[in-house]
Amino acid sequence: MAELFEANNFLFLMGGFKVTLEIGFFSIIFSVLLGTMIGIARYLKIPVLAHIAGIYVDVVRNIPCLLCVLIARFMTPLPPTMSGILAMSVFTGAIMAEIVRGGINSVSKGQFEAALSQGFSRWQIVYHIILPQAYRNVIPPMVSQFTTVIKDSSFVWAVGTEELTGRSMILIGRYSDTSHLFAIMGCVALIYFILNYSLSLLARWEHKRLAAKSY
Repeated sequence: MAELFEANNFLFLMGGFKVTLEIGFFSIIFSVLLGTMIGIARYLKIPVLAHIAGIYVDVVRNIPCLLCVLIARFMTPLPPTMSGILAMSVFTGAIMAEIVRGGINSVSKGQFEAALSQGFSRWQIVYHIILPQAYRNVIPPMVSQFTTVIKDSSFVWAVGTEELTGRSMILIGRYSDTSHLFAIMGCVALIYFILNYSLSLLARWEHKRLAAKSY
């Protein structure tokens, strides 16, 4: 068991953890941007675009995340990590679109109408008035989805990406003892837990801070 905790094995796992963070970070950024654009398009009922966005959301939300990962890996020329980011962004973007749309719909329509009567354009109203309030309202479900992105990034291991789960499987292949398997899986589970729990605590703090500022 002692050889399992050598520095080389730890550094090997941390290299995979770095890839997990890269996939998670960029997937979250891109999915929020994509989800926001789609949510706005559906809220403003932009011709054609809103219809296409609705089809995209319905299709993506009803297929497995792993299928998106396989499609991005084998049907695009992107390297493993980039294809993982693409897959996670596309899949999560559909969910984020519904979260953002729900947040936008939670803002009183009277504010939109009042701003419109003051000469604001529809885009100015959404950007300056609607979105800030919508984001504040959807922090809990959005961060919950962030943690799901971090966990679901483990799917990219299936297509050869050496992120945290992928590298843990490589380590397991080096050791045949069952105790090693439990030790490695326990270590990986602890890393995921610490990361996601920290993210949840940060979200709670930010939500309370924004709520306090609104009064």
